[in-house]
Amino acid sequence: MQFSGQLSALRHPQFLKYWLGSFTSVGATQLQVMGLGWLIYELSGSSLTLGYLGAAAGMPAIILTLFGGALADRLDKRMVLIVTSLSTSTLLGLLAFLDFTEIVEVWHVIAITAAISVITGFDWPVRQAIFPSLIERADMMSAVALTTVIWQATRMVMPAFGGIIIAVADTWLLFVLCSTGFFFMFLVLLGLKVKANIVAAKQSTLHQIAEGIQFILAQPTFLVLISLSYALFFFASSYMQLMPAFADMLDVDERGFGYLLSVTGIGAVTGTIISSSLQSSHWLGRAMLFSAIIFCGFVYLFAIVCWADHESAFYQALATIFTASIFSSIFMVTSTSIMQLEVPDNLRGRVMGFHAITYNVLPLGALFTGAIANWSNPSAALSISTTIVLVYLLWIVSTQRDLLNLDGKKLTGG
Repeated sequence: MQFSGQLSALRHPQFLKYWLGSFTSVGATQLQVMGLGWLIYELSGSSLTLGYLGAAAGMPAIILTLFGGALADRLDKRMVLIVTSLSTSTLLGLLAFLDFTEIVEVWHVIAITAAISVITGFDWPVRQAIFPSLIERADMMSAVALTTVIWQATRMVMPAFGGIIIAVADTWLLFVLCSTGFFFMFLVLLGLKVKANIVAAKQSTLHQIAEGIQFILAQPTFLVLISLSYALFFFASSYMQLMPAFADMLDVDERGFGYLLSVTGIGAVTGTIISSSLQSSHWLGRAMLFSAIIFCGFVYLFAIVCWADHESAFYQALATIFTASIFSSIFMVTSTSIMQLEVPDNLRGRVMGFHAITYNVLPLGALFTGAIANWSNPSAALSISTTIVLVYLLWIVSTQRDLLNLDGKKLTGG
């Protein structure tokens, strides 16, 4: 089968195998996030406890991703992913057992979440750095977009499916499925053939981390895009971690909760498709930054709708969060592609490891927003946090002219 355009990375057999296998582990991750949030809110009924869960999910991964990025340039990437996949499968199996036997407590959930976060700190940078071992440089944008599609497609399907599973059997079955998904990825990795692409360790891990930081600080594009990604996910995207509380405000059950999460996936897939037409655009920089601003605008609308008390509030919430997800996805796909194309191969694991922290600050942001929500409400808290990132965005647009005027054709050599 011949693949071209946005599917060109699939012409490489090992990437195709890795990509198909990733559906199981990424799908398991989507169910895991949903199940953990619902279980912890069911056990505590507190937005602040959701924030503690977010801190447990984010902080260890953020700290260890710094080391994981350096190790990604020094170790066998396939073996690292084999170990992380099997370890995560085991921990989720333990949580399923505790939940099924009804002895699970809040601290169990937070402790297991923190342990998985430790593993994620090593797993994420390797997933970002393995692409050059599976594809050719010309297919990098295709690989980034296809990998993004996995995350967005599973976000589209899995939460709705998970909501039905919780309603029918409870969260323990969700965690069984999560454990199975990571175990299947472990089996796929066992049969994967990856080209050796290991950088000799001439300096200590700390020195290599410092080298990655120095590169980012010296490159305005990387510094601004990475910091903006952190800000967007920490402040404006914190609604994802607090979604059980928003579902409670909208007075919907497990299925409604699942639909709220699923519609973000539908919007994200839509945004990924749209972004494919922007990669070679003369207006790439503007499209990237203004999509982030529009995303913030629809997050405001989502917060307002959830605060409103009327019959159509749930459907309006679905519409606003769907649209917000479109523009969030456009920003992430375009910004990630730009960095993947510009980063030197010998620094890829470290630099993209720093970028991978983006996804770990999302649950951590829930601690900030959840603390505000604890003395007000989730909608007010989300509005305050979104305002912070919007101010930063407006500063970037007004001062970073090179980034705003970035030309996709020049970047890709088109």
